[in-house]
Amino acid sequence: MTHLTERKKLAAIRRVVVKIGSRALVQSNGRPDARRMAALVDGIAALHREGREVVVVSSGAIACGLQALGMKKKPDDLPTLQMAAAVGQSRLMAAYDRLFARKKCRIGQVLLTHDDLEHRRRHLNARNTILKLLECGVIPIVNENDVVSVDEIKFGDNDALASRTAMLVEAGLLVLLTTVNGFRATDAKGRSRKVDFLPGVTSETLSHAKGKGSAFSTGGMASKLTSAAEAARMGATVVIANGRQDGILQKMMAGANVGTLIPAANAAADANGTLNHRRRWVAFFHHAQGQITVDDGARDALLKRGKSLLPVGIREVSGDFASSDLIEILDLEGNHIAQGLSEYSSAELRLLKGLQTGKIRELLGSEAPGEVVHRDNLVVPT
Repeated sequence: MTHLTERKKLAAIRRVVVKIGSRALVQSNGRPDARRMAALVDGIAALHREGREVVVVSSGAIACGLQALGMKKKPDDLPTLQMAAAVGQSRLMAAYDRLFARKKCRIGQVLLTHDDLEHRRRHLNARNTILKLLECGVIPIVNENDVVSVDEIKFGDNDALASRTAMLVEAGLLVLLTTVNGFRATDAKGRSRKVDFLPGVTSETLSHAKGKGSAFSTGGMASKLTSAAEAARMGATVVIANGRQDGILQKMMAGANVGTLIPAANAAADANGTLNHRRRWVAFFHHAQGQITVDDGARDALLKRGKSLLPVGIREVSGDFASSDLIEILDLEGNHIAQGLSEYSSAELRLLKGLQTGKIRELLGSEAPGEVVHRDNLVVPT
C-alpha cells in the first residue's frame, strides 16, 4: 500500500522538526504535565542518539507562566498574555534544559517573530543559527516570541511556525503532535474514522477538520492541515499524531501506522522550476502590503510564459506599499494569481500603470526598473 511505502521512508530521514502543541504538554487544568513532557523529551533524545538532527517547536510558555502566576484560566487581553509568556518562557526552557541534560543532550533557545523571517537578512541569520546549532549537535527549541509578537498570540499558532521552521531548515519530516491520533474524516452517517494517508489537503479535506483549539491553545485540526499542506509543497513529509501516546516518535520512525501521513509533494515548483530559498521566502514568509490588478495579457504572461510583470499590464493599484514590499497580483475577476516583491511603491505605480517600459525610462531615467515584479521575486501558486 502507498501509505506503508511512505512510512518506511521515514527511517531514512535525517532532519526532523517536531512541533509539540500546548494540549500535548499541559493537563486539562492548564498546568504543565511534567510526566508527559519527560516522555516527549525521551523520544526526541532517542532520535538525536540515532544521529538525526531534531528541531523542536514548542508551545507551553504561556501555560507555564499562568501556573507561576497562579492564574486558573487563560486571559483574553493581550498584555496579560504577553506577561504570562514573559514569566513562563524561562520556566519552560529551564524544564527542557533539565530533562534533556538527563539524556546528555544540549539545547539552544531560538525565539522568532514573523518580522524576523520576513526581513531577508534576519531570515538568513535565523536559518544559519539553527543550522549551526544542528551542526554542533545542539537541539534547537524554537518558539514564537510571544512577549513582543502581537499577531501570533492573538490570531496565529505554532503550527504555522513549525511549518515555516521546516521550510527554513529544509527538514525532511515535520511532526505535528497534538492530543488526537490524526485527522479524522466523517462519513454521510456522521461516523468518523482516522485517515491513515492523505495524498493532499483540499477544501473538502478542510471541511472535515474538527477542533478549534482549547482554553490553553490556539490551534486546531484545520490549522494543522493548512500548515501541513505548505510544508508538503516544499518537500517535507508531514505526520499529525497523538503526542500523549507513549513512544510515538519511535513508532513513527519505525514505520508503524500511527497518525495521519501527508507525503511530500513530488515537485515543489512553479513555472520556472523548483522553488529556491529566495522564492520560498517570498512565498511563505511575507505579509502582502497591497494588491495590483492586471489585464489578461499580463495574466497569461505570468501564468503561461513565466514572464516578469511589466507596468503596461497593470490596471489597478490598491493599498499603500513601498518598494520591495510583497504585493498580491489579481486578475480582472479578482482571483489571486501570483505574489511577489514590487520594484516600485504604490504611489509610483499609480503614475506608471499602463505605460510601456520605454516610456517609464524616458520619465525616470535608464536605471529605472523595467519590471514591476521580476520573475526571480515572483511566486505563482500551484
